[in-house]
Amino acid sequence: MGTNYHSQLIERLDSRDAVIGIVGMGYVGQPLALRYSQIGYKVLGFDVEVKKVAQLNSGHSSIEHIDDEHILAAVAKGFSVTDDFSRAGEADAIILCVPTPLNKYREPDLSFVVNSCERIAPYLRPGQVVSLESTTYPGTTEEEIIPRITSGGLKVGQDIFTVYSPEREDPGNADFSTNTIPKVVGGHTPACLEVGCALYGPAIDRIVPVSSTKAAEMTKLLENIHRAVNIGLVNEMKIVADRMGIDIFEVIDAAATKPFGFTPYYPGPGLGGHCIPIDPFYLTWKAREYGVHTRFIELSGEINQAMPEYVVGKLSSALNDRSKAMKGAKILVLGIAYKKNVDDMRESPSVEIMEILRDQGAILSYADPHVPVFPEMREHKFDLSSIAMSPENLAEFDAVVLATDHAKFDYEMIRKHAALIIDSRGVYRDTAPHIIKA
Repeated sequence: MGTNYHSQLIERLDSRDAVIGIVGMGYVGQPLALRYSQIGYKVLGFDVEVKKVAQLNSGHSSIEHIDDEHILAAVAKGFSVTDDFSRAGEADAIILCVPTPLNKYREPDLSFVVNSCERIAPYLRPGQVVSLESTTYPGTTEEEIIPRITSGGLKVGQDIFTVYSPEREDPGNADFSTNTIPKVVGGHTPACLEVGCALYGPAIDRIVPVSSTKAAEMTKLLENIHRAVNIGLVNEMKIVADRMGIDIFEVIDAAATKPFGFTPYYPGPGLGGHCIPIDPFYLTWKAREYGVHTRFIELSGEINQAMPEYVVGKLSSALNDRSKAMKGAKILVLGIAYKKNVDDMRESPSVEIMEILRDQGAILSYADPHVPVFPEMREHKFDLSSIAMSPENLAEFDAVVLATDHAKFDYEMIRKHAALIIDSRGVYRDTAPHIIKA
């Protein structure tokens, strides 16, 4: 009889003798690496950014909510990071946590996933499991992952095992950690699913097995499309309520007192983060292959994408009422991370607002306690640093755009000393002549 790689791998995972390899040391990969290290596994991280590799190996994380002391503790237990993908053979499990953005045509860009697979493929061996955590369309594991990792002759479900288990990280959410968020796991075969459950079972409190990788891939999309559609709905309701002179936040708070059948979602300046603005387009793109036009999902996407323009329109109108032009106006954007109390800039609507304002000739500054210097981004460039918040500084601006409602902002000081406030987050619930709800 041949070697039973299935049983051997499960035994190594159960005994915690397995080496866990994680490709992509970002907002998903780092917390996962720390969790596996914490419970006794040796962890080997992979990343193409040489600077990030050096930082992590020296015990430093550039992600604000991950403390250096946790990285240092993991390093002391054997955690290391490399940009040498030929070391993939050292890992018993390889978990892919790489970006899946959209291209300029708003179509899926799987280049990070594909490149990662092609980097590790020559070094794969029998007795490994490869798990994809990146958000993607149903069929990605079967169509893109498996052909690449089996190119050397390995058989899925026999020699090597493939799993899809979507990440569910929520940076800045103190109520949940990596291990307390239930983990959906789908395997390509029943043997793959067993290995996937053995991989994640020790690290995560609750495993939710599903019948296939496609079902797991669709689960992740449903979760985020559900949020995108409901946020699109409430953003549209905000525009209607504003025209009618009604405070949408008052309405939502009142509706939320219903103990059944209603879940509150709140409007804002647009969608941000790596998932919610992007995931719906992964499904709409794939659905076309099956002759399905996802009108409902696409409509919510259109509404959410239009919100930065709506906020700028409210600002322009308010300046006009004060006999000021947008061109040459000094504008302070409060908060450039995509959501409150984090340093994550991915798909931030604040940046979209800043680009529109720059194109219209405004003189821009920003304040964000979580982002001291505007970071390098693939599609956006601003040579700016966060300004200090003070009554004197606030008084210099023609308007303040409240784009991200960080808890560290002194909202009473802002109210007192800003000449004009465009509030896109519903921070100020009362009315005042210089506060414009957007």
